[in-house]
Amino acid sequence: MNLDTRTAVAWITRAADDVRADEARLTSLDAAVGDGDHGANMTRGLAAATASFAEKPPATPGAVLVAAGRSLVAKTGGASGPLYGTGLRKAGKALGEAEQAEPAAVAEALQAMLDGIRELGEAAEGDKTMIDALAPAVAAFRDAVDDGADLGAAARAAADAAEEGLAATVPLQARKGRASYLGARSVGHEDPGAASTTLVLRALAEVTTEDAA
Repeated sequence: MNLDTRTAVAWITRAADDVRADEARLTSLDAAVGDGDHGANMTRGLAAATASFAEKPPATPGAVLVAAGRSLVAKTGGASGPLYGTGLRKAGKALGEAEQAEPAAVAEALQAMLDGIRELGEAAEGDKTMIDALAPAVAAFRDAVDDGADLGAAARAAADAAEEGLAATVPLQARKGRASYLGARSVGHEDPGAASTTLVLRALAEVTTEDAA
C-alpha cells in the first residue's frame, strides 16, 4: 500500500488520540526533567491539527503533513511546537503534490523530518532528545523498505526502533533543552520528546497495518 491522503489524515488523527490518551504519562515524564507541560502541549497541538483537516480538507498526503505542522507551530507551546512543526512541514514538502506516496517516498519524507528537527534543535543521538527515538526509527524504516517491506511493515519496524531508542534515553544525561540544566539529575528518566515521538510513529504503524488487513 501507499500513503494516500486518507491514510495520512488517519495517521495524524490516531497520533492525536494516542497522545491525548497518554497525556498524563507525558506530563509526568516532563515534570521530572522539564516544565511538566509536554503532554498538554502535544495534545493541544495535535487536536488543532485534526481540526484543521475538517476546516480545510487537504488534497494530498503532503498537504496533510504541512497543515499538521503549521497547527503544531501555532498551538503547541515550548520547544515541541517548532520542532514537530518543522519536522512535519519538511516531511510534507518532501512528499510534494503526489496523490499517493510509495514507501520509498515516505522514507525520504521521514528523513526530511529528521533532518529538519536536527537542524533546528541542533541535537544528535545521545543528547537525550526526541532524536534518540526518531533517528533509529527513520533508519529502520529505510532499511525495511530497502529489504522490500510494504508501508505497514516498514512503519512497524520504525515504531519498534523508536521504542528501543526511547528506552535508551533512560541512562543518558541530557545535553540539550531544559533537561540539560538538571545535569546528572536528568539520568534515570525517559525523555518526554522521545516518548511522544514514539507515540506518533506507532500511530503510523497502527493505521497502515489496519489498512493492509
